[in-house]
Amino acid sequence: MGNNSEVTKTIALEKYGIKKAHVNYQLTPEELHDITVSKGLGVEAASGALAVDTGEFTGRSPKDRFIVKDDVTKDKIWWGDVNIPFEPHAFDKLYNKVVDYLSEKELFVRDCYACADENYKLKIRVINEYPWSNQFAYNMFLRPTEAELEDFNPEWTIVNAPGFMAVAEEDGTRQHNFAILNFTKKIALIGGTGYTGEIKKGIFSALNFILPVFKNTMPMHCSANVGKDGDTAIFFGLSGTGKTTLSTDPNRSLIGDDEHGWTNENTVFNFEGGCYAKVINLSRDNEPEIFDAIKKGAILENVILNDKGDVDFADTSITQNTRVSYPIHHIENIQVPSIGKNPKNIFFLTADAFGVIPPISKLTPSQAAYHFISGYTAKVAGTEAGVKEPVPSFSACFGAPFMPLHPAKYAEMLSDKMIKAGVNVWLVNTGWTGGPYGVGTRMKLKYTRAMINAVLNGDLGLYNYDDYHIHSVFGVAQPRSCPGVPTSVLSPRSTWNDDEAYYTTAFKLTNAFRENFKKFEAHCTEEIRRGGPQRYAF
Repeated sequence: MGNNSEVTKTIALEKYGIKKAHVNYQLTPEELHDITVSKGLGVEAASGALAVDTGEFTGRSPKDRFIVKDDVTKDKIWWGDVNIPFEPHAFDKLYNKVVDYLSEKELFVRDCYACADENYKLKIRVINEYPWSNQFAYNMFLRPTEAELEDFNPEWTIVNAPGFMAVAEEDGTRQHNFAILNFTKKIALIGGTGYTGEIKKGIFSALNFILPVFKNTMPMHCSANVGKDGDTAIFFGLSGTGKTTLSTDPNRSLIGDDEHGWTNENTVFNFEGGCYAKVINLSRDNEPEIFDAIKKGAILENVILNDKGDVDFADTSITQNTRVSYPIHHIENIQVPSIGKNPKNIFFLTADAFGVIPPISKLTPSQAAYHFISGYTAKVAGTEAGVKEPVPSFSACFGAPFMPLHPAKYAEMLSDKMIKAGVNVWLVNTGWTGGPYGVGTRMKLKYTRAMINAVLNGDLGLYNYDDYHIHSVFGVAQPRSCPGVPTSVLSPRSTWNDDEAYYTTAFKLTNAFRENFKKFEAHCTEEIRRGGPQRYAF
């Protein structure tokens, strides 16, 4: 993969302002693994994977993500709570403090790239304070060949200093951690947090600006796979909805599990070279491909090991956001290169903890645009202090924290591509059935897989609406039958055995949809606005 003993393992960093650093350039994952263990920064699990603790932060910190507001961005970014502006002079001052901090330290540098399609390749140089952060970059970005490294000229630079703590009053940050994108200088500056997800999401956020603005290509927070007949399926969904699990299918080749672009040539390409999966309650029975990918070269984050080095995947004493990163070649059935053609089906995944959305339903184009902008899932009771019932959670385009442009822009691109490609869009509830969280049960994974397989195999009667029932509250078309799924499961109302309670809860959720959508209405067409639930609860 371009990393061997013949590669010169040193590089000068003075042009970045980093002086007299001891630079480890393009080390192999095995070398980085061993250095991490020898320095006491991680331990080796029984599987051979590296287990690390990311410290104070075990997830992203959206309120500490900034974009430099300058001539490139000021008139294009959707500024607000998601995209928080940062002054150029404040960035320069903070950058200088970070590179001074990194000077004279032992650092780990990697050249890599994003975007599997040669026409969109983005060359990246990653400068890390910690060896395991650099191994994460090896896992998650695409790996240049030895020949490509000889004249590698990076376009973007990631400067990652988890040990550097900002002083909010002096540096213009909210607190001591930060992740800042500078589109003019093409730098992602990350400090004060060891959570590796900030590294990959920084570049994803950058591409979410670069591709639509300069390349007329749609970026997507999704997973994707391709069937034996060449049909590509796309899976959108927020964390915990099953995006990685459902796209990792032994009968289909994985393109990628998180970030993709959809070109005007109707191809879908992976941004990344690896997978970053949640491992809470992971088991070989339910997710064999992911379970078996956890081996030497993989990095486990914030998990608990027993004395034998085995992982207790049910232990969330550090965080519920336990994770593993691994290079995509740890999965046996992958698409090489990570590009698919001919998208045929799109799945919007939601973990509806209210238990009222059908387990699968087909969306019209206007409904698809509405649900894409909404990006609905739910927080379950007990995850936050004082939460005693499910709470609706909306993230525009199923990835609002990474979307620099207004969500309507991405929705318009999706609608246009759907129509031109003749794509079918499905809303899939991987959440609760038979009642809300605490009363009902989680939808069985085997049923969700059966429904998705029925779509991909053409068994759901795509064009025969006699086989569907239009949901009286949400207006979506739910199938009356599906191979491998009990008929009663397909109707959420019938699983409740209490019509009044069901409709009361369903109307409560539709009101949450409508309230959330108010901030987007002015930017959307009437057709999109009509794609949402049309009935109110009083």
